[in-house]
Amino acid sequence: MSEEKLPFKKKIFFALSAIPDQMVYQFFNLFVFTYYFAVVNLGTIPVMIGFIVWSLWNSINDPLLGGLSERTRHRGKLGKRKFYLVITIIPLSLMMIFLFTVPFVESEKLLQYIYFLFIIMLFEFFYTLWDVNVNALFPEMFPTEHQRAQTNVFVKALTVIGIIFASLPSLLFSPLVPTETTTPAELVLIKNNYILGGIMVAVITIITAVPFILKGIHEKEEGREIFEKRPSFSESLKITIKNKTFLKFTFSNMLVWYVFNTLIMILPLYASYILGVDQGFIITVSLASALIVAALLLPLHMRLGKKLGMRNAFMLTLGIWIILLFFFVLLRPGDIIPGIIVTAIQGISLSGALFYVDILHGDVIDEDAIKFGVKRSASFYGVNAFIHRFSTIFAILTIGIVFQGTSWANNYVPNIPPNQVEIAIKTIMFVFPAIGCFIAILILSRYPLHGEKLQRMREELKEHPYLQ
Repeated sequence: MSEEKLPFKKKIFFALSAIPDQMVYQFFNLFVFTYYFAVVNLGTIPVMIGFIVWSLWNSINDPLLGGLSERTRHRGKLGKRKFYLVITIIPLSLMMIFLFTVPFVESEKLLQYIYFLFIIMLFEFFYTLWDVNVNALFPEMFPTEHQRAQTNVFVKALTVIGIIFASLPSLLFSPLVPTETTTPAELVLIKNNYILGGIMVAVITIITAVPFILKGIHEKEEGREIFEKRPSFSESLKITIKNKTFLKFTFSNMLVWYVFNTLIMILPLYASYILGVDQGFIITVSLASALIVAALLLPLHMRLGKKLGMRNAFMLTLGIWIILLFFFVLLRPGDIIPGIIVTAIQGISLSGALFYVDILHGDVIDEDAIKFGVKRSASFYGVNAFIHRFSTIFAILTIGIVFQGTSWANNYVPNIPPNQVEIAIKTIMFVFPAIGCFIAILILSRYPLHGEKLQRMREELKEHPYLQ
């Protein structure tokens, strides 16, 4: 069974889920901070506080929605997870537009801020409802490491495409950041560019989600006996957060996404103030080049994971990433081609970071299933989603704290001399991501599901055919 080759259609239709899943979240990461910081001009500290409130909301929202999915009975053709995906896709798509439709004028800062808080939390509700159910399907539909590795190559390749789609507004709808000479009419144009970008992402979300929902979901009907084995929400939450193996995985995963989110948030400012590039085209090409490299190297990471073990290959990937990040420090104004190359080679490690996490998470869920007799995938992904959100919080905090020593301590000031922010931006691009990678390696070195213990767990799993 472990060497069974999956049909191409099953892999590709399921993998389509990665485009809306990653596109909407990376679109959020790429543009929401810049929009409310530089366009709406709410200020550094208020935006930071807003994202902290958002994280507190996630502490309730993410585990609760994961538990809700877990305790839902199979609904005939709508299944268990599919039901939530069907009812979520339209609201999630609309969020891409509503994130940037602030219905208040410049003088109504308090109302603008309340809208900011409300809309990012509403976005998070619908995104989590989509994300935890998509992710819960992965270990349930593909029960062996071999099947997961086969499918994950397609999932992560389309993840890359989704992130590229998320970055397209910076290329197609320019400008996105005001300057010191921006007039009120031009500011309206900038705000409309964000709305146009949101409309584009909303349309792509629906176009890619529909075939996934119709053709990519294959759920086994869950009998009453198996359903009754599921613990209550509170019991499930306690079990999950006490699982040390899971916590080691999810904190290392959070740190990896902290690295990626920090880089992607600061990249536009790095391009403008370090490389001296204002064109959205160059920024998009740089990001796309890294993602294309990541997609092309996914088969290599699959082979490396099989040879070294997924955990060990993951640790090696993060070690290489620290070295690759250092090249950002060496670039100077005018280094456009070297800048594209340095950004592109980040895809070497980004590829592995994307590939290995789902395999490790599947192992954690399998080990828990052996103990409790049922796969609690959504519960794990709900808590993981909550902890994962701290990657964005820490990225925002990193940027905000480092900027306190610059001319951007309180508000965005356009067209300041590059030397006033050079050290700050390079610190954000290298020092903090390198620290994140290093801590993740330390945590993974204590992750126990590898080698002989992992093999014994998989042999034991075979003795429970209803978990396959």
